[in-house]
Parts: sequence; C-alpha cells; structure tokens
Amino acid sequence: MEAAFSQFYKRTPEQRLAILADTLGLSETEQQELKQRAAQGDAPLLIENYLTTYQLPEGVAVNFRVNDHDYVVPMVTEEPSVIAAASNGAKQLAQAGGITAAVHSRLLTGQVVLSDVKVFASIDDWVALHQDELLDVAKQAHPSIVKRGGGPKSIRTRDLGEGFVSLDLTVDVQAAMGANMMNTMLEAIAEVVQNKLHHTTLFSILSNAGVQSLTTATVSVPVAQLADELADAQQIAKRIAQASRIAQLDPMRAVTHNKGIMNGVDAVVIAMGNDWRAIESAAHAFAVKDNQYRGLSQWQLEGDQLTGTLTLPLPVGTVGGATKVLPLVSINQKLAQISSPEDLMRLIAAVGLAQNFAAIKALVTSGIQKGHMKMQVRSLAMTVGATPSEVPVLTGQLMSLKDPNESQAKQLLIKIRNNEEEKHAKR
Repeated sequence: MEAAFSQFYKRTPEQRLAILADTLGLSETEQQELKQRAAQGDAPLLIENYLTTYQLPEGVAVNFRVNDHDYVVPMVTEEPSVIAAASNGAKQLAQAGGITAAVHSRLLTGQVVLSDVKVFASIDDWVALHQDELLDVAKQAHPSIVKRGGGPKSIRTRDLGEGFVSLDLTVDVQAAMGANMMNTMLEAIAEVVQNKLHHTTLFSILSNAGVQSLTTATVSVPVAQLADELADAQQIAKRIAQASRIAQLDPMRAVTHNKGIMNGVDAVVIAMGNDWRAIESAAHAFAVKDNQYRGLSQWQLEGDQLTGTLTLPLPVGTVGGATKVLPLVSINQKLAQISSPEDLMRLIAAVGLAQNFAAIKALVTSGIQKGHMKMQVRSLAMTVGATPSEVPVLTGQLMSLKDPNESQAKQLLIKIRNNEEEKHAKR
C-alpha cells in the first residue's frame, strides 16, 4: 500500500480515485458517486489530496430582527431541525421587539512562548522596557494592516509556571480573521527575543480563545406572549428560567445546552466561510467560569418579562481566507446584509440566542422530540427513496406511527405508489 500512495499529493483527483478504487475495492457505483460530486474551479486547491466535494445543505433562517433591522440568515447544516428552530425562535423574539446585539471589542491575541526560563521577572522587565520596539517589529512584519488603521496594540508577559513564559501580542486585524497576519507578527517578535534575550522560543502561534472578540445578544420577552392563558405563560416562563439555571449548576446539562446554541452558530459561521472549529473552541473555553463548565446563555424571569442574554467570543472575519475562495460566501454575505465583521458577530450571537430560546422552550413544554420527530421522519422518507412529491405524503403517514422505522417506511411508500398507479389506471 505504501508504494501505491507514494507522491499521492502530486496526483490528479482522477488518479487518486483510481488508486483508492484499486487499493480499497471501491465499486463502479461508488466511484461514479465520487466523480459526480467532484467540483471544478478552486475547490481542488483548497485542501491536500483533494478527491471530491462533500456537500452540506444550505438554507436560510427567516424572521430575524436584530437592532431594529430584519435579516435573512444563510445557514449550512446537515441537522434537519436547526433552521426550523432558528426561524421559529426568531419569530417569537421578533414579536417581542427583536434582539439587541452589541460587540464589546474585536481584537486577536497570539503567543510567543519561551521555555526553560529561570527568572520570570527578568523577561517581564525586559519586555516592559522594549515594548515599543517589539510593537514596531510587529508593525513592520505586516505594514498593510497598519495602513488600514489596524495593527499591533499591546504586548504583555505571563508566567505559565514550570519555566514557561508567554508573550501575548494583541492585534487589531480589521476585517480579517487574522490568523496568518498574527502568526507573521509573532514570528518576527520571536526572532528579536531570541537574538537579544538569547532565549529560544518554543513556539509562536495565535490563540483562538477569542476573549477580546466578545459579542452579547439580549432580548426581553413579555411573559404574556408565551401562551394564550396568562397562568400558562407564567408557568412556561418560570420553567425556561429554571432550565437555564440548571445549565449554570450542572455541567452535564450545560454541554447539551451549549451544543444547541452552537447548532445555530456553527451553521452561520460555515455559511460565511469562517473557521467553525475555532469558534467552537473559543465558545466552550469561555463557558468555563469559576473552574466549572456552564451554559453560555442565561434566561431570567424579571417581573412580567423573560430576559435572555448570550455572550460569545466570535473572532470571525469577512475578508481573506476561504471567504474569497468559496464563491457562495460573498452571496451569503449579501443575503445577510453583512458588510463588516461586527455585523457578522452581532448576527451570529442573535442566531445563537434565538436557537437557544426555541430549544429550551420546546424542552420545558411539548418536549424536544416533537419538533425533531417531524424532521427526522422526513429524512426517513428520503432515505427510502421517496421523490419530492412523495415525501410530504409519506411523512404524514409516518407521523401517525409511534416509532416509525425504515421497513415501515418502505412498505408505506409501496402502497402510496400502488395507489397512484391505480388512480392513473382508472383515468
């Protein structure tokens, strides 16, 4: 096998497929599936050893009102209920006046880490004395960002213990996500430190913590809006607040609580050509407060209002990287009326809050499974080969069953088709 994969990265996608088919026994049908999904254009250049394009569905969530503006939000996800829940949550929150979202700051931090440091104070003092020099070195490493009004802002030292010291550089990266820009500046600083302090750096790399790119979304929902009867509405509001509190007390619940938020967040981040893994990492790190993992959002009952708040680290960009290589990104930015990273940050936070509201309300009322079930049943209908015109009919019949499975779906589809044939025959 080793010989077959020698210089694999230099092969064309067609050659790679032939090697895989021969080595791993792919059928002709499987090979055709991979060939049909292979993309043209720049996609083969984005990643190493490109073979084909793995497609995810894109839809749009509607009903969003954020900072007194209406939005349509492109979302990329394979989970059936995500866009439906986001749209439903957004509609209810829009009825309450909409979501307010604010960006606290938008800066990126990176690290130059030194090892085998004997006396931290010596490093700390030297950096303090040479701060301007180090910032100038960082500016010279990427002068174009300085011309656009951004660039390095500050540098500090931290004693990590066990002889490790981190030099933390903070940069205004403007509209870019800024990873490459940051790493270039850090390596320039590392070279100066090595030459003047005679300390070998262990590594130089940006941090995805995102604590200096925080965005908060808030909303106040009149309790009376939650149900037709005031007593029922008050009970729902109380239960939502209680469920939110559990996510602050119990890490086991907090994980699922936050996963629901990230269902919406990730889908928007992907649609906008950003690194959803970085956003996930930042969000879950931010969820650890007082040495305990907690829910990222909080819902509180305040008189006749149910108030929701969500703060997220969102180091996203609107230019550079995949945002320029993937053709759909610019279209999605136009659909969502995004013209700056701050616009995108506010919208992502709003989506996370709406997603959370829809999920937590369903959880404490009808149960989360009711909404999920319809979407899952529709997926089941497609799995057994129902055509677009047959899916609604089959879904309706499957919903009447207690626990529909693939065998039942196939039998019902046969009956549906037989009935259609009989109708045509009578005509």
